[in-house]
Amino acid sequence: MNTASLALISKQVDAMEPPSEEWLTHARAHLDVLTKPPGSLGVLEDIAAQMVSIRQDHFAEPLKKAVYVFAGDHGITAEGVSAYPSEVTRQMVLNFLAEGAAINVLAKLHRVQMNVVDVGVDASFDGVDGLLHCKVRGGTRNLLHEAAMSNDELGLALEVGFELAAEAKAKGQNIVAVGEMGIGNTTSASAITALVTGRPVAHVTGKGTGLDDGARARKQQIIEAVVRKHFPDAGIDSAPDSLEVLRCVGGLEIAAMTGLILGAARNGIAVVADGFISTAAAAIAFAMEPRVRGYLFAGHQSEEPGHRVLLEYIGLKPILSLNMRLGEGTGAVLAMPIIESAMCLYNEMATFASAGVSEAKR
Repeated sequence: MNTASLALISKQVDAMEPPSEEWLTHARAHLDVLTKPPGSLGVLEDIAAQMVSIRQDHFAEPLKKAVYVFAGDHGITAEGVSAYPSEVTRQMVLNFLAEGAAINVLAKLHRVQMNVVDVGVDASFDGVDGLLHCKVRGGTRNLLHEAAMSNDELGLALEVGFELAAEAKAKGQNIVAVGEMGIGNTTSASAITALVTGRPVAHVTGKGTGLDDGARARKQQIIEAVVRKHFPDAGIDSAPDSLEVLRCVGGLEIAAMTGLILGAARNGIAVVADGFISTAAAAIAFAMEPRVRGYLFAGHQSEEPGHRVLLEYIGLKPILSLNMRLGEGTGAVLAMPIIESAMCLYNEMATFASAGVSEAKR
């Protein structure tokens, strides 16, 4: 990776402050004096306390929500790892822009600003309005035969995420959902998961976009070959370097999501990860800088087996579990009203003292 990219990564990581423990303690104390039995709102109390620790003095301000959907193609699709052709990535980007996808419906319903980012689609979108044109290259290389990205390409993809996080901060966005679109990206996410967590490929590889059992078995064999090629000593001593994992077996959209997550944390913005792919990006960000954990929420737990492994690795509990496996940021956006509800309860419920309600005998 070039010196400029490394310096930019260091700037994001070194400037990152963890959420405030003082505000977290304050939030827990406030939740305990609201007119309810202590802990009776369950996970909503954990969500509210974490949000207060992130938002600090600004905890009472309304949430300004956005979703960033990163699109990129994958050279590994040449190996037949997906039930869909790679052309679907381009087609779905156009569908996002036409507001015809599930994420469009949910973002509109829940008043979440929609952003579609071309970071690596193997197609031209010249003259297409409404798209964030951030293409690094037209898809990754076939990681079965060579590294997915060069050092410079990885640096540029991370920078896309850093810059969008800074823009989000300038726009006043204080919570962002991270989603993606990229045929073949569950293959990259499975390889990342195996390498970062040390779990066997067989335990973290699912059916992706709907493979049958035979195709899934072949996909697993390909991922095992990918891992052996790039990291033959993985698991012997320690996990390989997370940036090198991202460069060799990742995707351009996964790298850009990693940059956005790191940049958002650096700017004090809460991040809601979506499913397997975006959580793979979150895992890379967490491996690079564990302080990012305090800014992360898991929108849901998908049907992909590797997603549960990644959530355990980072230490996140999913807000929702709806048997979803779509991606696009759908599960993350669905979780945003839950987070919003938790903050509304925190800010608007009466305390025992203000309501004149007797507390429980201790």
